[in-house]
Amino acid sequence: MIGPLVEPESVPEWLRPLVKVSGEVDSKTFTRFSPPDNAYPRPAAVLILFGEREADGEPDILLQRRADTLGSHAGQVSFPGGGAEEGDGGPIGTALREAEEETGVVPSGVRPIAVLPELFVPVSGFAVTPVLAHWAEPSPVHAVDPAETASVARVAVADLVDPANRFTVKKRGAPWKGPAFEVGGLFVWGFTAGLLSVLLNLGGWEREWDPGDVRDLDEALAAFQARCLTEAPPQAGGSATRTPEKRVAGGE
Repeated sequence: MIGPLVEPESVPEWLRPLVKVSGEVDSKTFTRFSPPDNAYPRPAAVLILFGEREADGEPDILLQRRADTLGSHAGQVSFPGGGAEEGDGGPIGTALREAEEETGVVPSGVRPIAVLPELFVPVSGFAVTPVLAHWAEPSPVHAVDPAETASVARVAVADLVDPANRFTVKKRGAPWKGPAFEVGGLFVWGFTAGLLSVLLNLGGWEREWDPGDVRDLDEALAAFQARCLTEAPPQAGGSATRTPEKRVAGGE
């Protein structure tokens, strides 16, 4: 089923526009890529989990950074998720299982509210179904397996839409370019940033920003690493250094 899973009036008011529009979009809303003819991409799902910050009730979203030692997409920021497995019962089951395995989210406190169209990701060959959810009963989160997940963060929607945190990146020598975010100690680009950018617009949260601020991806990542190193807080024993790569993330 694609579209709303609940009545829009049953979710917080700030989340209702996104639930309502979820049934009116198709894959082209999010991506220009389609699976090649006669291709059978592996099904996958991601959990796009919206909650409210305990301190002020402001909406936030759960993101994770993959371990730097992984064979694919190492160090990249993503939504919790992964490939489908037998017994998942569909994309909602896949998204919840993966979120629990990666971030410790307690599935019973998560309310799926909408399913978005399947999106083909050429780099990985996955056909990814985004599952929108509301964190009705938040639970503590952490990197469950450091070999798979380096860190987990609840990022405020207000920070994501802050024009100072948004820009466009391009790959040197390639025609590709796309949105990027530098927020909460994370550098987000690629598939995750593209999906976030569209969702912020559909949800009615987007603020005017400068899409003409186009930066070379490699240079932007290097500058981010340098700032992370400079701003790293002192660690136990008096060391003021932190390996910048540990905070760098992408999203293809």
